Formats: sequence, structure tokens, C-alpha cells
Amino acid sequence: MGSEPLLSQTQFDAFLAIALGFAFAGLIAAIYRALRHEHVRFELLLTGGGATVAAIPLLAAAGPAVIMRNTLRGRKYERRQVHFVAIATALASLWSMVIGYQLMNLLHGFMG
Repeated sequence: MGSEPLLSQTQFDAFLAIALGFAFAGLIAAIYRALRHEHVRFELLLTGGGATVAAIPLLAAAGPAVIMRNTLRGRKYERRQVHFVAIATALASLWSMVIGYQLMNLLHGFMG
């Protein structure tokens, strides 16, 4: 029996994309919090005017971190059921994978 890899290249890329997407979302959320002294919230879309337009790319990048923060807080303080947490985690993971693949493509483009 030969030594087969544990993951295929596609699976490895998917896991890397999810990790990179969550890391990038967390970084954007942390930078926003450091500059504004408040958490990123989806309610930023309701402020109106130019702030709403500026909030769209911010939330597109930080969305997975916002979803996970809200989900974990909801589970802890509001006793939300586990299936809600699982659905929210799956949604945030898919969103992170999209962000991660875009970042990987961007990095691949820079490196040649």
C-alpha cells in the first residue's frame, strides 16, 4: 500500500480558504473595533447616507466574524438552540470560503 495523502488538493484548498476567510474577517472586524471602539454590526446598513454605502464593503469582508460573534453570544446569553448555531456556522463558513478563495486568487495573481 502506498502512502496516500490525507486530503486531496481540492479539500486542502477549501480548508485553507475557510481559514483564510475567517482570519481576514476577524482582522477587518478587529481593525474596525480598534478605530471606532465598537463592534461591527449589520445595523450599520440602516444608518442611511454615505455611511450605508461605506458599510457594504466593510460588512462584506467582516460578515463571517459578525455572524459568529452574534451566534456565540446568542447561544451563551439567549440559550439559542444548537441547530441555529449549526446553521449560522455553516453560513459563516461558506461566506469565509468565498472570501478566502478570492484572497487566494488575489495572492496567486500577485505571485505570478
